[in-house]
Amino acid sequence: MNKHIQRAVGEIVENTPPGIAPDLRPLFGRWVRLEPLSAEKHAQDLYDSFKDSDPEGHIWTYLAYGPFADFRSFRSWLLERELSRDPWFYAFVRRDTGKAAGMGAFMRLDAANGVIEIGHIWLSPGLQKTREATDAIFLMMRHAFDELGVRRLEWKCDALNAPSRAAAKRFGFTFEGIFRQHLIVKGRNRDTAWYSIIDKEWPAIRKAFQEWLKDENFDAEGRQKRKLSIG
Repeated sequence: MNKHIQRAVGEIVENTPPGIAPDLRPLFGRWVRLEPLSAEKHAQDLYDSFKDSDPEGHIWTYLAYGPFADFRSFRSWLLERELSRDPWFYAFVRRDTGKAAGMGAFMRLDAANGVIEIGHIWLSPGLQKTREATDAIFLMMRHAFDELGVRRLEWKCDALNAPSRAAAKRFGFTFEGIFRQHLIVKGRNRDTAWYSIIDKEWPAIRKAFQEWLKDENFDAEGRQKRKLSIG
């Protein structure tokens, strides 16, 4: 006698993802603004932000590009990034100085499934571990969920990149595992650590960021009074 077999299936998705692609609109935060990358506008500031403070090129260790021999080669690379669409590149501009000091991008858009990744993130030494850096990442996360309407936001990095993995955890991303021998970067093997945030998690994460970024959470030198705590 044949038996009716019940098979487990996923829940119905009531709201179809809008499938909105980034349009490189400026994004405005409390401490930074994100501007669509422009070689003419941002190249010199970005180059100056690391050329003396990172002479050994440590900020490029886990990226597929860099270090750069000189300003000309950096500007040429930047111009290619400016013209790119997926990835869509932003310059991170400090509001206190008006100068760009880092970059990031939206990438690997899967519009039908409501998925996008933030990556290509590099921060100059002067921007690292600052409230401005956290504000920049928050702006990208907020834009992805609140304006692009994604269901899933991804963060990926070299599994050996301890600072990036710590940042993902601090920002509320959930670790999903390691893709072994995922890429070859600069002739070396890269195992990739995967992280994500999904839409139902976002409201609580957004609230935690908003509370942490308030003026009263920082002293006169910009040092935090309490740590960002998510979950």
